[in-house]
Amino acid sequence: MSYGARIGQTFFFYSLWQFSPWTTADPGMKWDFHVRSDHVLKQGLPDNHDGEAVRSQSVNRPLYIFAAGESKSLSTMRRCCHVLPLAVLAALLLSQVCSGIKWLAISHTPKTLHVNQTQHCKLLPGLVSSQAQLCRSNMELMQTIIQAAREVKKTCQKTFADMRWNCSSIEIPGDSSKYPPDLDRGTRESAFVYALSAATISHTIARACTTGDLRLCSCGPIPAEIPEPGYRWGGCADNLHYGLIMGSKFADAPMKMKRAGSHANKLMHLHNSEVGRQVLREAVVMKCKCHGVSGSCSIRTCWRGLQDLREIAMELKTKYLSATKVVHRPMGTRKQLVPKDIDIRPVRENELVYLQSSPDFCTKNDKQGSVGTQDRQCNKTSAGSDSCDLMCCGRGYNPYTEKLVERCNCKYHWCCYVTCKKCERIVERYVCK
Repeated sequence: MSYGARIGQTFFFYSLWQFSPWTTADPGMKWDFHVRSDHVLKQGLPDNHDGEAVRSQSVNRPLYIFAAGESKSLSTMRRCCHVLPLAVLAALLLSQVCSGIKWLAISHTPKTLHVNQTQHCKLLPGLVSSQAQLCRSNMELMQTIIQAAREVKKTCQKTFADMRWNCSSIEIPGDSSKYPPDLDRGTRESAFVYALSAATISHTIARACTTGDLRLCSCGPIPAEIPEPGYRWGGCADNLHYGLIMGSKFADAPMKMKRAGSHANKLMHLHNSEVGRQVLREAVVMKCKCHGVSGSCSIRTCWRGLQDLREIAMELKTKYLSATKVVHRPMGTRKQLVPKDIDIRPVRENELVYLQSSPDFCTKNDKQGSVGTQDRQCNKTSAGSDSCDLMCCGRGYNPYTEKLVERCNCKYHWCCYVTCKKCERIVERYVCK
C-alpha cells in the first residue's frame, strides 16, 4: 500500500495556510491538512523524519495535523511535510474567535417576541451555553438585556460618528458566525466595544430596577451618610449593585468558558469589560428634586443616580484614544498583560488595553475590517476628527446641496398651544472622495 493510501481522514483548511508559520516550503505549493492516528504515523513515517510528530495531550487517542504539500513521491512528501498537534491547530483557530460580544446579536430580536417561555431562549442568537442557562432561569431579565444590546449599537455609532472608524461593523447580522476583523481581533476598537457593552448592560439593568420593569429588584439602598442641611434622602436610587452582579454574570460568561480563544485575548477582554464597569461606578451622581412654596426649593429630596449612557460612552472614548498596547509575557509564575512600549509595570486598572494595532481606516480593506471613508460626510469648517482633511485622508471631498424644511416663527397662544410656520433653507454638505 502506498504512503498516500494510508493517509486517514483529510480536512482542508485553506484559511489556516494564509497565516500558518509551518507552511515554509514552496509558496506556490498547494497545502492540505491531514488528521492521522498514532498507529498510522508509526507505519507511515520513520522515527527520524523531519516532521516528527509531537503527541497531543488534549485527546485520549493521539491525533496529529499534517501540513503537507501536494506531492506524489514519498521523498518530496518527507521534505515538505510538517506535523502539527491538533491542540495547536485548535488554538490557532480559536485565537481568531471573538465570541465575547456575540450576544449583541440579540439586538435583532423582533420587538414582537417577549421572552416569557424557556423555549424562547433558543431563538436568541449569539448566546453561549451559560448565557442561555441564565436566560432560562431569569427570563424576566432578558427583555432588559435585549434592550441593552440595542443601546450598545446605537451609542457606539453615535459616539464615533465623527471619526473614521464609526462602529459600523457592530451591525453584524443575527445569523452571522463572527464579527469583521476590526472587532474579531484584540484591537483598540474591540477594547472600546467590550468596555461599552459591559457598562451598558449593567446600566440598563440598574435603571430597569428603578423604573419597576424588573420584579427581581427594587430601588438602590439609601446612603448611610447624613445629607447637608436642606437636603434629605428619598426618591428611588438606581440599583447599581444588582446591575453590576447580573450584568457581569451575563457579559463575562463567554470569556470564562474553557474554549474561549487565546489566553491573551481572554485577559484583554475581561480587563476592558471591568474598565467599563469601573467607569459606570464613577458615573453615580446625586440627583435632587426641589420642594417648597412657589418653587422656593427650601427642601431638596435627593438620591443616587447614574449619568446618561452617552456621558459614560464619551468617557470610554477618551480612554480609547489613550489606550495602551500590551503584550502577553511571563510575569512571575504566570503570563500577564504588560505595556509593550513602556518600562515593565502592571496594566493600570482604569486604562483600556489592546493587543493588535488597527489600520488607519482610510481605505476599504476587508481583511483588516476597514470599510474606508469614501462617501462619508465631513465638516469643512471643523478642525477635529470630523474635518474633511482628516476624515477624507487627504483625498479631497465633493460638495452637494440639500434642502431642509424646518419649523420657524413659532408663537405661543394663550392658552395653551403653539403655532409654527415651515421654512425652507439650502445647506451645503461635503462627502469624501
